[in-house]
Amino acid sequence: MTSMDCEAGLERKFCRMESGVTVTDGTCIEGYASYFGKCDQGGDVVEAGAYAASLANLASKGRTVKMLWQHDPTQPIGIWDEVREDGKGLYVKGRLLLDVARGREAAALIEAGAIDGLSIGYRTKKAHKNGKGQRLLAELELWEVSLVTFPMLPEARVGAKGETPEADILRDLAGVINDARHMLARD
Repeated sequence: MTSMDCEAGLERKFCRMESGVTVTDGTCIEGYASYFGKCDQGGDVVEAGAYAASLANLASKGRTVKMLWQHDPTQPIGIWDEVREDGKGLYVKGRLLLDVARGREAAALIEAGAIDGLSIGYRTKKAHKNGKGQRLLAELELWEVSLVTFPMLPEARVGAKGETPEADILRDLAGVINDARHMLARD
């Protein structure tokens, strides 16, 4: 599902999917907020390079991408020290601010497994459709990356340093099993 802020044109991605999130040293978090070439639950695919102009523009103005709680602009919970594109997607690394009440809550919820996703808030600048009915996002104005309960892109999550590929496989398998359980419960 995509949420749209009519005044600002801000889009947010979220959905009801499960994936793991961890915090290193109580406050340090890192992971991918977006992956290139992967279709999210809303039928959107971010193309490589979609964030480049936005990140360059922010840097030229001495500004940064905000770290928010559940896309709420009134609840910044930390600082993204590094936001960059690489061959996989949009990598973020930052720290929760424990002097902020919601930052402490976020750290506790992540460590308990109650919060397990990353989500982007952005404005679409250039997009086109492909033959599969997907919207290909070619240029995005990135505003924020939030810690969320339900990321629109299931793979978008914070990972601990030293996580093994086996942990990813087990997490993905658990997600598939959980999705199947929900589908069977509906029937």
